[in-house]
Amino acid sequence: MKIKVCGLKYPENIQAVAALKPNYMGFICYDRTPRYIDTLSADVLATIPASIHKTGVFVNETAEIITQLIDQYGFDTIQLHGHESPEFCHAFNGKVTVIKAFGVDNDFDFSKLDAYAGEVDYFLFDTKTSIYGGSGKAFNWSILDKYTLNIPFFLSGGISPDNIEEVKNITHPQFYAVDLNSRFEDEPGLKNIPKLENAFDIIKNRTLQMKYGVNEHGYYGDFGGAYIPEMLYPNVEELRQQYLNIINDPDFKAEFNDLLKNYVGRPSPLYHAKRYSEKYGANIFFKREDLNHTGSHKINNAIGQILLAKRLGKKRIIAETGAGQHGVATATVCALMGIECVVYMGEIDMARQAPNVSRMKMLGATVRPASSGSKTLKDATNEALRDWIANPVDTHYIIGSVVGPYPYPDMVARFQSIISEETKKQLIEHTGKELPEYVLACVGGGSNAMGMFYHFLDNEQVKLVAVEAAGKGVDSGHSAATTFLGNEGVLHGSRTILMQTPDGQVVEPYSISAGLDYPGIGPQHAHLYKINRAEYVSVTDDEAMKAGLLCSQMEGIIPAIESSHALAQLEKMKFNSTDNVVICLSGRGDKDLDTFIKYFGY
Repeated sequence: MKIKVCGLKYPENIQAVAALKPNYMGFICYDRTPRYIDTLSADVLATIPASIHKTGVFVNETAEIITQLIDQYGFDTIQLHGHESPEFCHAFNGKVTVIKAFGVDNDFDFSKLDAYAGEVDYFLFDTKTSIYGGSGKAFNWSILDKYTLNIPFFLSGGISPDNIEEVKNITHPQFYAVDLNSRFEDEPGLKNIPKLENAFDIIKNRTLQMKYGVNEHGYYGDFGGAYIPEMLYPNVEELRQQYLNIINDPDFKAEFNDLLKNYVGRPSPLYHAKRYSEKYGANIFFKREDLNHTGSHKINNAIGQILLAKRLGKKRIIAETGAGQHGVATATVCALMGIECVVYMGEIDMARQAPNVSRMKMLGATVRPASSGSKTLKDATNEALRDWIANPVDTHYIIGSVVGPYPYPDMVARFQSIISEETKKQLIEHTGKELPEYVLACVGGGSNAMGMFYHFLDNEQVKLVAVEAAGKGVDSGHSAATTFLGNEGVLHGSRTILMQTPDGQVVEPYSISAGLDYPGIGPQHAHLYKINRAEYVSVTDDEAMKAGLLCSQMEGIIPAIESSHALAQLEKMKFNSTDNVVICLSGRGDKDLDTFIKYFGY
């Protein structure tokens, strides 16, 4: 998101604001406002760095005067706040950047903007008043959903320290920039620098966006960070410096959202499982990530990271996979973008997930077996990291879960957050309210769970339940119940909770589910566990397999064994009849048919 600070007129204050490096600085050339620049010297604006767009703001001014002031002050952008026609805007098109402003209320007719298409570079939407310019009051931002043109827009009007966090929730694909003005002042034209600094921090994600989110150092409480060898530092640091700028860019958002809708098939349904509801005495809903293209939630993250890799100029993709769902998703997006793809997979996982191995190869990927250690996901991750160290320049590593060094846990969570974002809207359609009583998801590394939890984290009345794989039992020596068996340490580049021996050696995990036999959990999960924001429980192989069969025969849905762990937890919970319960079906069970067949003897 770009930032424009508008209504400046005092030289020292202008320099102080420029030091914050906004993208645009606005100077009002309209003499009926207290922020009028009047006799401000052009020399003051000449000291502003070229990277900041100097914007002249005009109201029904003549073309001659505007041209004169462009030359005098060096404006490279003009903002037109009056009744300027499309023809008037056209006169400046190609000479400077043109922003056409409109006052907006609940009755605003966005069709009137059609005539300006091709004549302006941006629109600016301000609160409608009886005068030109804003009132310091916000309009109903939800009306922006009616705006359908492909011209990006600035949001103005009443943006303040009190609602700047809410601005970040606006997901319109053409939302380009935020305009900060009167609510960040000590007096008209004199900006309050600390207030602006705080707003910049929030907008640029340098501080906590959510109570349970990552901080500016890459930590969730005691967990997270980037514990990496020196040879990996350039790769991770490049990603850390670039990822927020890239994924918040309007062009990136537009391409990402288009692919989610038209390629993945989102929004995924929120299905009211009526027979399950009767059985468990509550309103049970399945979030059907299994219906996504490639059959799981993994494609959400793969789409986001392949677009990011392209913008970083990478020519080669590597990935690790356990159940094969992330590998298939990565191979799919690499085929889509015509980029070389190498997927590392444990030898044992390759045998029990053979159909997904074949899919990856058919999609053009090279599947390299990891034959060390337990020959599962942990070892595949090790091999992928070694590859990245050896190929730091042209290769991007698409990590498939909310694990690894910062910024991966935050980045993957953001790409997967579409799951809970959609769920909130869909719950309103089903129940009339956006918050359920319970949200359940399985946890290996934890990407589907974090996507399912993400937009409910700050709604503390929503109970979050994460279901780990107990394998043959938490005390059997064959388990992946990390929070029960593990303690704090470092795994794959971040501080988290993992299963380890007293001297710090990683304990081999076990689960019948290839996607859950990972010896740790993502650092945000570790934080949520430690502070009791989410409940972490475990389910055995037998319980999960029976739950998968039950779902198949009661709802006609064959879930992945991973998702079956979340379903199995229902047997251990008691609900009120009015409770709304959402379970993430993270993947479909096609890939697990051989395991189901062998287990039940079909």
